Amino acid sequence: MRLRHIEVFHAIMQVGSISGAAQVLHISQPAVTKVLQHCEMQLGLKLFERVKGKLYPTPEAQKLFTEVDRVNRDLQSVRRLANSLRDGAAETVKLVATPTVATTLVPGAMTAWRKKYADMRCQLATQHTREIVSALLVGEADFALSLQDPRHPGIQCESVAQGPMTVIAPPGTWPAALADSPLPIAELPTRLIALPEDDPLGARVLDACALIGRDVDVHTIVQTYHLARSLVESGAGVAVIDPFSAATVDINRVMRRPIAPEIQVDLFLLTPNSAPLSLAARSLVDCLKVAARNCHAISHS
Repeated sequence: MRLRHIEVFHAIMQVGSISGAAQVLHISQPAVTKVLQHCEMQLGLKLFERVKGKLYPTPEAQKLFTEVDRVNRDLQSVRRLANSLRDGAAETVKLVATPTVATTLVPGAMTAWRKKYADMRCQLATQHTREIVSALLVGEADFALSLQDPRHPGIQCESVAQGPMTVIAPPGTWPAALADSPLPIAELPTRLIALPEDDPLGARVLDACALIGRDVDVHTIVQTYHLARSLVESGAGVAVIDPFSAATVDINRVMRRPIAPEIQVDLFLLTPNSAPLSLAARSLVDCLKVAARNCHAISHS
């Protein structure tokens, strides 16, 4: 029996008529009759007797129905699973991001994504780039966001947004007319809040200072740009941070100026080579790209 035979036979057994089966299956009565005749011909069995305009199943049909009913339930389960996969209900999207990206871009992107995938399970985690690579390779994450390219042969890396490293400082550090204008690196304050020396982005800033002979004293060392931003908002000093953190500062409590010449920072989408993203995961990636571009636009407004 073909799947269509099973569907038609099961429907007739359930409702007891050709017309009723046609309504259940949303097809015409002649189509039901044709499929039933083809089914009986292939089986070499008569499945129904017509008595006074009504259909009565034969003993063979009664025995066959027990197995057909089980198969039909399995088919319905397959359809429900397929619909769940399409709608994302049977899936968990797993995203891992560096702390900076997680606190600046992910919340807005998640809000937009939830409008389409309200019931989807999503697992969010924060890790540093080295741990992110491991999570991707062992399947603990579907995709990741980082401000660093790990340059790993098992990881695909795509730049999805870009912006300049930005100096943030308490109000009054510079004249109001200079707010948001580029700050020459030669004028960068020499006492800074910064990440440890092994931070790649911070190292680029220090290297640029060294090239012009400007000594910088890191008087407060922090682990994340988010914490550096919070300290500056509290008036604890000056910091050079990534563009996405800079875009989300409280402009009533912080002045910000991009460094000149620009030190560009990329936001990278990281995915394992061996596992393509699901429809729902790709949708979340699109929302994250929009959030990143919006951050870039804000930081340049």
